[in-house]
Amino acid sequence: MTSHAGYQIAAIIALLACVALRWASDALPAWWLPVPVAITLLGVPLAAIDLSQRRLPNALTLLAAGVIACALVAVAAGAGTAAVLGAAAWGGVGLTAAHLAVHLAAPASLGGGDVKLATSVGAVLGAVGWQAVLIGTLLASSVAFLLGMAARLLRRPAWRDGVPYGPGLLAATWAIAVFPGQWSWA
Repeated sequence: MTSHAGYQIAAIIALLACVALRWASDALPAWWLPVPVAITLLGVPLAAIDLSQRRLPNALTLLAAGVIACALVAVAAGAGTAAVLGAAAWGGVGLTAAHLAVHLAAPASLGGGDVKLATSVGAVLGAVGWQAVLIGTLLASSVAFLLGMAARLLRRPAWRDGVPYGPGLLAATWAIAVFPGQWSWA
């Protein structure tokens, strides 16, 4: 954890409490719980680092990939179907490819850490459904836009060259993982 560890711990507790409430109200099946718990535990420190340092460290983005993969294997076992793993793989590959294309076209607009993070969050979003991948990407871009507007209004000098994209991607993925049934227009 970075500086402001107390705030991060409080955020993790609050977000896990929301996950627990969703599960206790039968809005989340028990077999899905590894995913929102993993996103919460990894997402808060990743977002905090990106907000403060405008970078996503390899140690955490690579850890996230492994933890999310394990969580999705547990989900597939709990749900009794391996189809979720195929959907997760397509989501992870698709979102990574899209982020890599943006990074290669305009490296200053999207960092390598964002590309690595896209693998994990894309897998989670893909497990929810293809609509979740699209909606998650739009939500992430919206959060980045709002952060950019706030930075301009607050004249935040640390973000002169752009705003962090990871927090929006993580927030969108957390919301979709905790409210998975809300993201389909089928």
